[in-house]
Amino acid sequence: MASQFALQLNGVTKRYGEYVAVNELSFAIPKGVIYGCLGPNGAGKTTTLRMINDILMPDEGSIEILDGLPPGREAAKCIGYLPEERGMYPKMRVLDVLSFFGELRGLSGREARKRAQQWLDRLQIGDWRKNKVQDLSKGMQQKVQFAAAMLHEPELLILDEPWSGLDPINAEVLKDIVLDQKKAGRTILFSTHLMEQAEQVCDSVCIIARGKRVVEGPLEKLRRDAGSDRVVALDFNDDESEARAKDSVLADTSLIAAIKDARVGLEVELAVSKEPNELLAKLLQANLAVRKFEVVQPTLHQIFVDRVGAEAQPFKKEQR
Repeated sequence: MASQFALQLNGVTKRYGEYVAVNELSFAIPKGVIYGCLGPNGAGKTTTLRMINDILMPDEGSIEILDGLPPGREAAKCIGYLPEERGMYPKMRVLDVLSFFGELRGLSGREARKRAQQWLDRLQIGDWRKNKVQDLSKGMQQKVQFAAAMLHEPELLILDEPWSGLDPINAEVLKDIVLDQKKAGRTILFSTHLMEQAEQVCDSVCIIARGKRVVEGPLEKLRRDAGSDRVVALDFNDDESEARAKDSVLADTSLIAAIKDARVGLEVELAVSKEPNELLAKLLQANLAVRKFEVVQPTLHQIFVDRVGAEAQPFKKEQR
């Protein structure tokens, strides 16, 4: 029977001497989703991805890929992997190196070359196909290696810090391609410490620190669970309404704990035990022209800081 999961980790641990890089890590990724493995530098993200790709062996626990495959040669046929440390041949021409990687994945030379050109065009570097890899910028080399991971149309795409070194335009290009791969039915697992990028694309996340899982689950559920319903974003139709609100409803300290200017309008924190509906009712009773009233959910960055906290601090030297 086919598994509903693209990847499952069960109690995976990896040690280097006395240093525990990954500590009893467990999570399960459903097929067809974008899943973020998030954490500060040194949290164990890259070690985890290397174990999935059979580059490292776990000391404890088990890993199941797609329909029960262990890491290894058979599973590798179904995986596209973009490592954090890029591994290209600098003196080879771009199209040649991609064709070579495609043939390593089982494609014919003609098919590998055809797909390589298609991906170079899609990544907006088709004009560089005859250049040597060493002639490309770091960001362009990263796009070439991303193409290499995609040539054989893998079911599971694993990306280690994929946005590192990309400018905002190329980061947007990569984000759109990742979303397209999800639409095509593929599963994407990536690691990053960039919460803003993860928030834009992830269905689910696992935040790890010091090698241990801190929080895991669907992103929207994590945001709802972390919200207190006590912070409200407010905006008014005009400056007069905002000024009247500040002098009346928002000046009620039994209702309002704090107020601050936001990029648009105001951000209001309610007093303990007060509900957003109470604030909305009083604003309407005062006949104030409210344009926006929205309970603010925490960002992924805020969840990360709140849940990881001191665990995000780097190890002391003597602990390594």
